Amino acid sequence: MTTERISPPLIASEREMLRAFLDYHRVTLAMKCDGLSDEDLRRQSMPPSTLSLLGLVRHMAEVERTWFRRVINGEDVPLIWSEEGDYQVAYDATGSTRLEAFDAWQTEVELSRRIEKAAESLDVTGHQPRWGADVSLRLVMLHLIHEYARHNGHADFLREGIDGTVGV
Repeated sequence: MTTERISPPLIASEREMLRAFLDYHRVTLAMKCDGLSDEDLRRQSMPPSTLSLLGLVRHMAEVERTWFRRVINGEDVPLIWSEEGDYQVAYDATGSTRLEAFDAWQTEVELSRRIEKAAESLDVTGHQPRWGADVSLRLVMLHLIHEYARHNGHADFLREGIDGTVGV
């Protein structure tokens, strides 16, 4: 995934705007990880948390996989790092590598993009079993933007704690 971040347009269709903001936040997460070793990426925030930059990348791979492949596309695929469906497992990146985490994340992002582009409209729906409700692609894209934005805030603090870099 490129770490060249393009600002979302100021005027665009709803779908173009959602797509651009989602990609903006995806690239932001990648930028927060640029130039760091595997050891730096695995550095945890503070006990008892296992949160790390690499853990955030792994978590977002699970989020992309769940919302686009499982919910919108109706695929029966397990989570990547947890057979029990526990999203928190991805946060613990002990023993994980940049290559492993980023390959999984980039694969899921590309599949998410294909699913979104193939959808006829933002009104396409899928079933979210945790909520027991159908949801639209529009909601999924908004949810992912929210999820990335929240976790990119965490990534700000994690990166600052590693090497003092802020404001990326």
